[in-house]
Amino acid sequence: MSTQTTDAKDKTIVAKVADSFQNLLSRVGLGAGSQNDASQYGFSPISRNRIQLEFAYRSSWIAGKSVDAFADDMTREGVAVQCDVEPDQLEQLEKAAGRLAIWDNLNDVIKWSRLYGGAIGVLMIDGQDVSTPLRKDTIQQGQFKGILVLDRWLVQPSLTNLITDFGPDMGKPKYYQVVADAQALVNQNIHHSRVIRLDGVELPYWQRIAENGWGQSVLERLWDRLIAFDSTTEGTAQLVYKAHLRTYKVKGLRSIIAAGGKALDGLASQIDFIRRFQSNEGLTLMDSEDEFEAHQYSFSGLNDVLLQFGQQLSGAMDIPLVRLFGQSPAGLNATGESDLRNYYDSIKQQQERKLRRAVETIYNVLYRSEFGQEPPANMAIKFKPLWQMSDTDKATIANTTTDAVTKASDSGLIDRHTALKELRQSSEVTGVFSNITDEDIKEAENEPPPDMNELETDPNNEANPQPGPGQEGREDIQPAIKPAG
Repeated sequence: MSTQTTDAKDKTIVAKVADSFQNLLSRVGLGAGSQNDASQYGFSPISRNRIQLEFAYRSSWIAGKSVDAFADDMTREGVAVQCDVEPDQLEQLEKAAGRLAIWDNLNDVIKWSRLYGGAIGVLMIDGQDVSTPLRKDTIQQGQFKGILVLDRWLVQPSLTNLITDFGPDMGKPKYYQVVADAQALVNQNIHHSRVIRLDGVELPYWQRIAENGWGQSVLERLWDRLIAFDSTTEGTAQLVYKAHLRTYKVKGLRSIIAAGGKALDGLASQIDFIRRFQSNEGLTLMDSEDEFEAHQYSFSGLNDVLLQFGQQLSGAMDIPLVRLFGQSPAGLNATGESDLRNYYDSIKQQQERKLRRAVETIYNVLYRSEFGQEPPANMAIKFKPLWQMSDTDKATIANTTTDAVTKASDSGLIDRHTALKELRQSSEVTGVFSNITDEDIKEAENEPPPDMNELETDPNNEANPQPGPGQEGREDIQPAIKPAG
């Protein structure tokens, strides 16, 4: 690279400098005349070859796992809805989500977005035109019918009619036209507000333009590593057939083959005779001038090669080996828990980035359709953790929660009705107190609040012991709270 500098006398000096390490004598470094100078990254847009992607997904388990693993884990546990409603209403809301297969369809949207580079899920509201903006406030009970999944090849985004309103969707297509080959809503325009859109690998602007506004398939970056892994695996499998080769030298073999007839038939009979009677305890009978040899192949080192290719795939997919291959890590006291925890943190990040807006919209619509009213203003969605606690951890949390709720109830901060609701809500994590019924909570709601004066003067109340005969003057056993006046 040439640069120009100016000295004190305003004379221009042209100098040639290098941007990286080079050793021209040894031809080391880029631009030094080595073979590396011819290396470059080619343009191979696999995402545009739908048939090739589908065949890879169908025939290669590792390609299918790279697409499915993230989608399955992102939708495995669902969400916990938090708001000021009765626990039975939350249970009814979750049952409605299961009845409409909300999480199954979200799983498909994620899968096909990863496989093809993009996919959408259409909110199906009975009685509303899909080409108009979504009107949440007009949704009546029973109108929400679920989610229709369409991949990028089943819709045509409006590339010239884009969203112009300020916000996170600005610049994206305002409508999606369903193609004639789709399974439903054929040739209809769908307004973007009714669409849950997910892209595969996000691309810079000009590359998105080349992909019709979508992202790229997650398989495109893995393509060379997938081919290398599958080729190595198949090559190793083929070596099994050559692990034990036997050679048999026959004097004048060419002449026997050329002569044919009885000579060739006799040789074939001899070879068949050897094959039938040769075993661990058998003998190999042959002419004294013949030679028989056995060659065995050693498989040492192949496991390391396969492991290295597997680690490359694991790193490229951001999926640990214990999840991708079901393989525990090697080493003393290695359990893979740290790898799984890091992976689950990555899943949590993807849920927050790509699913939160969509899930909040879905549950807002689902609540209106299930109960015929607007959801509470404080309704919040929390993704359930993927890491499953042990029985010991659950017992510890149950004891801590019970102590906290009991102390709050005994001190009068909450009533028994609220305490029972808190304990039953904690059963989602601990598995304890799940048998508290709605009738128990309703009965507790009708109970009168405890009389604090009775608690203060109750001689059985250990927290406020009363003085006995001859102990009136002792300050250490006086009531903690004295009556006013």
